[in-house]
Amino acid sequence: MMKKKFLFILCFIPVLAIAQPQNSSVDFWEKLQNLCGKSFEGKITDAPENDSFRGKKLVMQVKSCEANQIRIPFYVGEDKSRTWILTLEKGLITLKHDHRHEDGSPDKITQYGGTSSNTGLSRIQIFPADQQTSDLLPNASTNVWWITLDEKTFTYNLRRLGTDRVFSVSFDLTKPVECSDSPWGWKN
Repeated sequence: MMKKKFLFILCFIPVLAIAQPQNSSVDFWEKLQNLCGKSFEGKITDAPENDSFRGKKLVMQVKSCEANQIRIPFYVGEDKSRTWILTLEKGLITLKHDHRHEDGSPDKITQYGGTSSNTGLSRIQIFPADQQTSDLLPNASTNVWWITLDEKTFTYNLRRLGTDRVFSVSFDLTKPVECSDSPWGWKN
C-alpha cells in the first residue's frame, strides 16, 4: 500500500508543477514583450488643462526588448528626451525614467521611478517612488506611477499622493503607427 501511495505522489508532482499559476508580473512582462518593435499614438486622458503635453503628438515606441529589460521611448511632439525603462528582476518590475538632452547627455533629473512592491496583476503594475527618486526630487517622494496593459490599450499614469497632480496618457494598441525615430542619446 505504501508503494502505491508513493507512486501516486510521484506521478502527481509533475501535474502540480505544471498547474502552478504564473507570476502576474511575468504575465504582464510577456504581454509587454509582444509589443516589441511596434509604436502607438496616444492621447492624454487626465492632466491639468495647461499641461505642456496637450496638443502635441504623443508616441510610445517599444524599441528594445531584452530578457530582463524593455525600453520604451516616449515622444512628445519633436521632443525625444524621454525613455521609460522597465526591468524585471526577482519577479518584480522596476520603472525608471531616462531623460536626455538633444546631444544625448543625461539630464540632471533622470533615472527616477520605483519598483513594484508586489507582483501586481497581469494587467496593471504599480511603482511607488523609490529612495533614489526621493533624494533626487523630494517633492516626488509620494509619486506613484502605474501602467495598465490589455489587448487594446497601454496607459501610463502618475499620481502625486496628497496633491491634485495627476497625469495619464492612453495608447491605442489596435492601431500601430510607423515610427523610425530614435530617442536622444540612443545607442543601437
